[in-house]
Amino acid sequence: MTQQQVRPVETDETPDGAAPENDARPTSLWRSRNFLLLLSGQSAAELGSRISGVAVPLLAASVLNASVFQISLLTFLAWLPYLIFSLPAGILADRLDQRRLMIGCDLGRMVLMGSLPIVAMVWDLRLWYLYTVVGLSGVLTVLFKVAYQAQLPRLVDADQLVDGNAKLVMSQDTAELIGPTLGGLLIGLIGATKTFFTNATAFLISAITLWLIREEPRPKGADEAEEEQEEKLPLRVETLEGIAFIRRQPILRKILACTTTSNFFVMASTSIEVTFLLRELGASSWTVGLVFSISAVGGLAIGAFTNRISRRLGTARVIWMAMAIPGPLYLLMPLAPTGAWGIVLYGLGLAAFSANAVLYNVAATSYQQRITPTRMMGRVNAAFLWICYGVIPLGALTGGLLGSQLGLRPAMWICVLGTWSAALWVVFSPLRRMRDLPDDSADADSSAADSVSKDSVSA
Repeated sequence: MTQQQVRPVETDETPDGAAPENDARPTSLWRSRNFLLLLSGQSAAELGSRISGVAVPLLAASVLNASVFQISLLTFLAWLPYLIFSLPAGILADRLDQRRLMIGCDLGRMVLMGSLPIVAMVWDLRLWYLYTVVGLSGVLTVLFKVAYQAQLPRLVDADQLVDGNAKLVMSQDTAELIGPTLGGLLIGLIGATKTFFTNATAFLISAITLWLIREEPRPKGADEAEEEQEEKLPLRVETLEGIAFIRRQPILRKILACTTTSNFFVMASTSIEVTFLLRELGASSWTVGLVFSISAVGGLAIGAFTNRISRRLGTARVIWMAMAIPGPLYLLMPLAPTGAWGIVLYGLGLAAFSANAVLYNVAATSYQQRITPTRMMGRVNAAFLWICYGVIPLGALTGGLLGSQLGLRPAMWICVLGTWSAALWVVFSPLRRMRDLPDDSADADSSAADSVSKDSVSA
């Protein structure tokens, strides 16, 4: 999975005395036109999404006077499509042109987000319309994300996946660093509703960059021969094939359980955190954006060294260490007192989680992409998202209910401790006995089985 594992064996010399042929290193991703277009477009889309992440709850809270539970419903509706549409989206992504599907999703989200300020100016913006826009945008985001995760392996070589994923995650963290603060400033200058013109522009830029990508066909080997056979499978069987693949991968199952648990509690806290900052810590709209920007610093700093850290620690070891070690810093969020000092502490807690997410997601996503057959990439991505993202709307509802019934601070305690508990899935797993993740599904099964045997003997 890492360059250590695919690096050619060093020898003193070749038979003819020439330099070893395998010494040639892969072309830098900074010289790949297609990758740079993908990176640029997604950076723009992520920036717009980070701005709306602040603008949507602030619009509901300050302009539409929504309650804590009504605000949490926005998060619920944004993520509910993952539970309903992920599996069908996987079939669409494998059957249709993925790049065109992504472009269509970008243009659809551009129209939806751009309609909010127009409706506010021409008519009277109501909460039900905001719910509708958020829900429909969520459906398009599901389709986009399922296709998007299958794009990188088509544009880069296998030994560039970790580096490519790290750069994409760094672009997300850069957007998180700039976006919330920019969103807070825009809301202060032009108002919450007009800020959504920025989102519309960002999705348009993303669509243009995707259109400019010229994907070069890559040999699929045995996958091509199986593809024709797959089209004859019943729709129900084809829909569930991604889940069946994950069930056969012991390591992937543990990663999925960890991600799912973390997503549930993270989204529970996310659904109440803007309200928590406003009403418990006394933050202004500009300060709320600044807090989210502070949190991105942790991920951005770690992202620059993700490849190096993964090689040094090992691609298996880095997964459980990233989940377990930063946990105590999460406690700074519910411990934060009212006032400026409390806002700083909350931002530091978020920064610790951001650093965790970069290391964990890069290693886990690269492994999933590497062991998944190209012909099944969409369905496996969809199955993964259906489970680990499907719990997100439930987490959002739980956060809203906890905040309404117990109060914002007790609810935040439950969410933070639950997030840290997700580490137990990977700490107490075969990963703890491994340094690096295996390269393919067959190795994954045998390596995990060996690790389980060792654990049994030790016990």
